[in-house]
Amino acid sequence: MKISLLKKILPLACALTISAVQANAGQPHRPECIAPSKPGGGFDMTCKLAQAGFKDEKLLDAPMRVTYMPGGIGAVAYNAIAANRRDEPGTIVAFSGASLLNLALGKYGRYDETAVQWLTTVGTDYGTLAVRDDSPFKTLDDVIQALKKDPKSVAIGGGGSIGGQGWAKIALLAKAAGVDPRQLRYAAFEGGSEHYMALMGKHVDLVTGSASEIRAQRGNHIRALAVYSEERLPGDLSDVPTAKEQGYDIQWPLIRGYYVGPEVKGEELAFWKTTFAKLTSSAEFQQYLTDRDVIPLTVTGPELQALVKKQVDNYRQLGREFGLVAE
Repeated sequence: MKISLLKKILPLACALTISAVQANAGQPHRPECIAPSKPGGGFDMTCKLAQAGFKDEKLLDAPMRVTYMPGGIGAVAYNAIAANRRDEPGTIVAFSGASLLNLALGKYGRYDETAVQWLTTVGTDYGTLAVRDDSPFKTLDDVIQALKKDPKSVAIGGGGSIGGQGWAKIALLAKAAGVDPRQLRYAAFEGGSEHYMALMGKHVDLVTGSASEIRAQRGNHIRALAVYSEERLPGDLSDVPTAKEQGYDIQWPLIRGYYVGPEVKGEELAFWKTTFAKLTSSAEFQQYLTDRDVIPLTVTGPELQALVKKQVDNYRQLGREFGLVAE
């Protein structure tokens, strides 16, 4: 009886062990998401979306760490992964449209958009302009009129230097209003929440940012003047008018996603692809994104490579229009 029972149990135990090994194949022991900025802001939020999603869906055996590598709106992290951390299977890095813009403008040094492996997007964010609650600017046109009267009368804060996406969002508005963007009084911040802190400290009058960042700043008495989307966003920002409905047809979608090193291969790469596919197909995770003013958008594989190339090309053309990229 005992021998017969063992003969039945052993094959079952072996099968379960093999299944467990297969399920964990390629899974990193210390998963990490690098936010290429200081804490706060869009890169940090992008990493924490993955961190929370993997935890809630129980997709990782070990909790994911979020670490910070600020510098050049992603340049330091991009160069670190492309040059020195090329085959770290446990490391993913957050990226956004700001990363692709800086790549297009040559701000990541000798590396271009082919230097890493683009893993997946999870959603689309949208550009915003925001002021303090007590600001005299009540509408986008109030800002325009002040800029037309004196472009340097409005101190504007944003993530990144001139040419970066923070600057581009106000430069596009200035251009649409017939104001020379080169005359703007723009204060560059590294990212994270620095420009919002400057706004609250009355060091700047207006900041450029994104919808998800505005949500994160809701306790700081900040008011969004406009969102750069095709139509109004759902949820908490549904009362914020688009730039288009205020007379300025400007859209600034901002994809959010992750990349890995160029030499991550085999089971490790397959693990991330499979795990993100499970995460992004979860209705709970999609709702989690929506609740944070991020519109769910999953693009992977060859489609993501094509999207990255297209956006970099478009941003490069925009750079030429503003005289930031040589013809």
